[in-house]
Amino acid sequence: MNPVSQGLLPPERSYFWASLQGPGMEQLRIRLDPVENVAHSLVMGIEDGLPYRLHYKIKWGSDWRIRKLALESHTTDGMRERIFKSDGRGHWRDDQGEPQPELDGCIDVDIAVTPFTNSFPVRRLELAPGQSQEIRVLYVSVPGLAVKPVTQRYTCREQANGRHKVTYEGYPAGFSADLELDRDGLVIDYPDLFRRVAPR
Repeated sequence: MNPVSQGLLPPERSYFWASLQGPGMEQLRIRLDPVENVAHSLVMGIEDGLPYRLHYKIKWGSDWRIRKLALESHTTDGMRERIFKSDGRGHWRDDQGEPQPELDGCIDVDIAVTPFTNSFPVRRLELAPGQSQEIRVLYVSVPGLAVKPVTQRYTCREQANGRHKVTYEGYPAGFSADLELDRDGLVIDYPDLFRRVAPR
């Protein structure tokens, strides 16, 4: 059985990641519930020389399919806010209830400045060593909060001693990284971008 599927997160837990590209930190709080799981996060950093503060909230079910994404970005230029809701099957609506057909097929989300959103495809797909899956993802840039669909691939490389490694690839940019994750599918080390400082 996939060790990720055996992981048992406490009902409430906090995680801290440090940015490896410059000043930056994320504090994430997760609350698990049989019906609905919720994550609240604060990310602070600098992007293109511009300091920012991002608050995001994600709600998802026991199947690790996202149902709601709320984003609030603060910079010296002001505040931006966006909300998206999903049926968990790849169909999205904005905060006004308007369909977002350009995002059709995106089940997972990738927020550029956090490693947490990598956990959703890892947990949802539950790949065994050697297995690989290409997916379509709702990508969010920060601090501007522009969204677009992108193609990504996840490949499970190794599982041992309660940790495992997954290769993440982004297309068409050609970016790839070997992520080290804990038994619950949360990133410990993301080379050159993020490192988890607590809990280790």
